Amino acid sequence: MRIVHLSDLHLGFRQFQRVTPGGINQREADVARAFANAVDKIIAIRPDVVCIAGDVFHTVRPTNPAILHAFTQFSRLTQELPETAVIMVAGNHDLPRSSETVCMLRLFSQLRGVSVADTAIHRFRFPERNLSVLAVPELTNQPVAYDPDPSAKYNVLLAHAEVEGIHPEDERADEHTSLKLPPAVVASEEWPYIALGHYHVYRRVGPNAYYSGALEYASSSFWTELATQRREKLPGKGLIERDLDSGKQTFHPLPTVREFVDLPLLKAKGLSAAELDVAIGASVDRIVGGVDGKVVRLVVSDVPRHIVRELDHKALRDLQRRALHFQLDTRRPELIPSEGSGAPGRRPSLADTLRESLRGRELSPDIDRERLIELGMRYLADAEQVGAMQGQSAPDDES
Repeated sequence: MRIVHLSDLHLGFRQFQRVTPGGINQREADVARAFANAVDKIIAIRPDVVCIAGDVFHTVRPTNPAILHAFTQFSRLTQELPETAVIMVAGNHDLPRSSETVCMLRLFSQLRGVSVADTAIHRFRFPERNLSVLAVPELTNQPVAYDPDPSAKYNVLLAHAEVEGIHPEDERADEHTSLKLPPAVVASEEWPYIALGHYHVYRRVGPNAYYSGALEYASSSFWTELATQRREKLPGKGLIERDLDSGKQTFHPLPTVREFVDLPLLKAKGLSAAELDVAIGASVDRIVGGVDGKVVRLVVSDVPRHIVRELDHKALRDLQRRALHFQLDTRRPELIPSEGSGAPGRRPSLADTLRESLRGRELSPDIDRERLIELGMRYLADAEQVGAMQGQSAPDDES
């Protein structure tokens, strides 16, 4: 009994304000291509079951092109593999918060061999395969009994959920889910396989429990995903093939649709604007195949604001034009606070002020303070970079 597990397709995801000749957002087209590649791979594997662990779409009301592409690809999958069962659960991006809106995944239940769990937990039984799949969508305030089906030889738990206590804070997904999977469930060997969705990087979280990861970089935390993949020596995005009889598992990487390049940190302490221009050019020149069409980030540390304003912005704009997205992430030197009452020193920077304000602000229990601070710092850095790139002065925090 072989299954394929994939998740977090995020069809309809848009980013970077670049469009194809046909007028589609380029990243939306990239995500669509990644799903088509995944369907190609599944057809080549010819599994008995395909488990899709949520977030098929990026929004509750996806665009018409996203819906059409999804339906076309799922139709192709079921036509090529008529004996393969396809089971999908709704993720937090799929589920409407209003009872008046229907989950778009129901459209696919009209296809032969496709089963969908969107607004309720469902146990799908396949007697001819001696298989039972407990499908748990992302739900709020609905108790779940995580019990395998004793009448089935093969049991699979399919869920879009977080596993509490598993991921470090800097690796968590952009958004939390309301479904929290107890660690005892993923640690149990009663389930031959647990197919999870929500976390965008391939990861084992229990003896038989895995996140397959997203098919593409379809979140605002893509640089974190890239760093995690490098650290774990993962080949990129892909899907899982699992043999429930032997326990053999294979992670199948998918073809790279769009190359993401996070360049090594550039330390600018003591460099003039002209010297930093040369250093930036040298970093970019090391990109194999050049910058064109890629998503590139270069972090530059210890660079004062006046140096950023004096950079060769024409050259930077040319890089932004050639790349799908080029991000020059400039970070100012850390301020050393003065010691002693009344001692001379500089006032806290705007970043310091914002950080302390967020640390002291009263928040509701469901808001993660450290994540809020991280996002605030990121947005402030982006805003200052845009101002500097346009030759405008950012708000004065040193007066």
